[in-house]
Amino acid sequence: MSSTLNLFVVSPATRSERRLDPHITVEQLKSKLEFMTGIPTANQSISLLNSEHDDKVIARLTDDSKMLGFYGPKDLQVLKVEDLNPSASFTGQLTDVSQVEKFEMSDEAYAQRQDSVLAYKQRNKVGRFAPKEEATVHKVPEANIPLDSRCEVESTEAGLSKRGTVRFVGQTKFGSGGGLWVGVEYDEPFGKNDGSVQGERYFTCRPNYGAFVRPEKVKTGDYPVLELDLEDEEM
Repeated sequence: MSSTLNLFVVSPATRSERRLDPHITVEQLKSKLEFMTGIPTANQSISLLNSEHDDKVIARLTDDSKMLGFYGPKDLQVLKVEDLNPSASFTGQLTDVSQVEKFEMSDEAYAQRQDSVLAYKQRNKVGRFAPKEEATVHKVPEANIPLDSRCEVESTEAGLSKRGTVRFVGQTKFGSGGGLWVGVEYDEPFGKNDGSVQGERYFTCRPNYGAFVRPEKVKTGDYPVLELDLEDEEM
């Protein structure tokens, strides 16, 4: 066994790491612990624990004549010192709240005080005393985009015209930003769906011919179907 042990000593009011000789008796240990914890030797109850986070007691040091090493302590284990009579020790009096006379005040008396947190909140209109804001009515924007009208959708690719027919205008269950969406059936497979999104159908078209775009991306008018020029591809 090592000549000294590194042990944590914890009590209701103290916590420290100490180097202790395993050959000292429990009686001698208690004398040292009184200076460390402020608990009189006669009132000490000492338990050996694996750690502060493990409440399982490995041993209780109940025999004052035994040496500390008799209980098999290991480095970094914990000596938990409890006060059997807190009223007799100074530190116990500081931590034993059972002896403190409680001051109670009725709700009515507290409400009359002008130096309370409640009074401060009332004066400054904080928390539940803040003025209630009128509910904001969110109007659904309107879009002058007739159903079945021909349209052209703004594209991010230069020279690409995405034309189609308006099949849906209104609110949807998808999209976190709310607002109106326009469902377009493209003339060509530029889309991402068949008129349904996340299991909800808004219109019907062929797969990859349907898309939903914001109204500002859509221009309605006389947009005929573009015919592909195949002359250069024929041999």
